[in-house]
Order: sequence, then C-alpha cells, then structure tokens
Amino acid sequence: MKTQFIHGISFLVVSLASVSGAIPNPLPKAPEPVEDILRLQIFLDSQLFGPGKVDGRPGEFTTKALKRYQSAHGLPETDLASHTLDLSSVAETYSTYTIRQEDLKFVGDLPSRPSEQSKKKFLPYDSVLEFLTERFHCSPEFLVFINRPLKMSALKPGDEVKVPAVQPFVIEDLVEIASLPEIPEYQARVIKIDTREKLLGVWDGEKLLASLPITPGSGHLATPPGTYRILGISQLPTFRWDHSVLEYGVRSGDFYELPIGPNNPVGVMWIGLSRPGIGIHGTNSPQTIGRSASHGCMRTANWDVVRLAKQITKGMTVTIEGPKPDPRPVVAAAPKKTVPPPAPPPAPEPERKSWLRRLFGK
Repeated sequence: MKTQFIHGISFLVVSLASVSGAIPNPLPKAPEPVEDILRLQIFLDSQLFGPGKVDGRPGEFTTKALKRYQSAHGLPETDLASHTLDLSSVAETYSTYTIRQEDLKFVGDLPSRPSEQSKKKFLPYDSVLEFLTERFHCSPEFLVFINRPLKMSALKPGDEVKVPAVQPFVIEDLVEIASLPEIPEYQARVIKIDTREKLLGVWDGEKLLASLPITPGSGHLATPPGTYRILGISQLPTFRWDHSVLEYGVRSGDFYELPIGPNNPVGVMWIGLSRPGIGIHGTNSPQTIGRSASHGCMRTANWDVVRLAKQITKGMTVTIEGPKPDPRPVVAAAPKKTVPPPAPPPAPEPERKSWLRRLFGK
C-alpha cells in the first residue's frame, strides 16, 4: 500500500475487486450521493469519458459516458446498475483539501453586467465554494451535503473540506497563450460532435479516445452542422461581448471586451473553428452543461476543456451533426392604414354681379 499526493490531495492507493453498479431502489433523497455511482463517475472522469458534474446521482451524461466507454473498449453496453467495469483504480471516493491563502486570489467580486465586467482585469470565482466545485468537478449541492455541518459560505484559509477524489482542475497552472503549439501527430485525429446527443468525441481512426458532454446552440442559434477545421486554440482568452453577434450573428460597434478568468463567458479555453464566430470553449456555468442552450458555439466545463485541449491540435477536422438552425422568425409588418386622398377643393362659385355692374357693364 502507498500514498499518492496530487496538488495537495492525499489518498490511499489500494487494490480493490471489480465493483458493479449497485443502485438502491428507491434512491436516497437528493443530493445524497450513491457510493457506487460516485465511484463510477470518478472512474469515467479519470478516463476523459465525462459524466458531467460529479454528484453520485444517476443521470443522462453518466449513462452516456458509461456506454461510450464500454463501446470504445469492446464491451457490451449496459445500464448503470448492471455494468461490470473494474473500478479498482478508484481507491477512495473521497479525499480532503485544505483551503490555502493563495486560493483566494482567484475569488472575488464578480459583477453580473458585461459593462461592469469589462472594467475588471480578471473575472474570478464569486465564492470559495464555486472555486471548489470547479476544482473538483462537482455540484455545489453535493459538496455542501458531504461537508455537513460545515458552513460552506464562510470558508477561509486553513479550513479542511471533504471532496471527491478526482484529478483536480488547477487553474493556477494556466497562463495566457494566444495559440497553443501544434502537435503534428494529432493532425489525423477528428472531433465528432452530435448536437442532438450533446456529446463531443475525439477519434483517432476507429478508436474513441475521449467523450465529453457539451451544450450546443438551438433554434435559430443552433450550432451549424458541417465539416470544419480548428484554426487555433487559445488558453485564458478574452471575450468580445457583442449582443448583436450573440443574438443575430452580426458585429456591431456596441460591445465590451471582457477579461480573462474562470468566469469569462468562454471559460479558460477557446478552440476556434473555420466557421466565423463558432468554436468549442469552456464556460462560466458548468452546472448547466447539457441543459441550457448556447449562442451557437459548443461549451463544456472548464475542467473538461483543458484536458480536451491536450488531445487535439490546430488543423484537425471537426465534424458536426445535428439540426440546422431554424429560420429566424419574420415579424410581419403591420398593414398600412389606407388614408383616403384629400377631397378636392370645392369649385369656385360663379361670380355674382351686383345690379349696378349688370346695369353699367362693370
């Protein structure tokens, strides 16, 4: 038996037998986690077959991640309760993390309006709780539950919290890079996106290397299907917030340049495609991945997009399948009121001469 230390997290590495997905019926009341589901989520997350947020609860993306992992490894696809994956690599489902003073430089005031955000130099987490949920790929409700009765809204340096034993997202390791270097050996890889399934896959020939949940656009802002190429990958990007672009796809002169940070609208990574304005990127709302719609791009959690960027390179092909954007609704103009032409002026009455004029011809 040995102990591993990863970014301040220690956990025991021991050999466990294969763990199947025993799901109690009925489920405990949310947000109480189910141990076997939590273990499976941590395993899938470590293999870059993203289950979405880690919370120990059954859900759409955990099931999809399981089936994609099984298919990629030549295993029969099953539901959560009957899988036979060997989860012995997940030695412990929980670890601990001690809040550090240096963590607080990533937490601060976060205005809600783009006009106010543009005045800042960095868009931070709005609380230590948000910092922890992103660092450990989990939902806030789950983290609050497993740390009862600790008051998560009042965390300070020195406080120790219980966290899921995932590989942490370490934001302090990121630096601004306008374009990540190309990796020639990845050029033949392909990203395949299914906007109906809300899944992104990285393929190397016939082998699926990674699968992540995404939020695509919908309606008249649906992500456009087609075949594109990656033009560049930016780490810690800024974002040009332009309401006209977001709603209508047309640039205007009324915009705000938003600074870098985990709460930038495109998160900590921008993967630009050969379709203007369309890309794959991180997010400032990881809890809504797969539920709310984007403005045409494909967003995924910051903890996923930084790992995705290590599997891809500039020049790669990206194929997108899914419905085309709906035609924008045309608002019929109100019928013009018919205004009758003005009546012609009355004809002048014949001049009536007085008897004197008739008499004297004047």
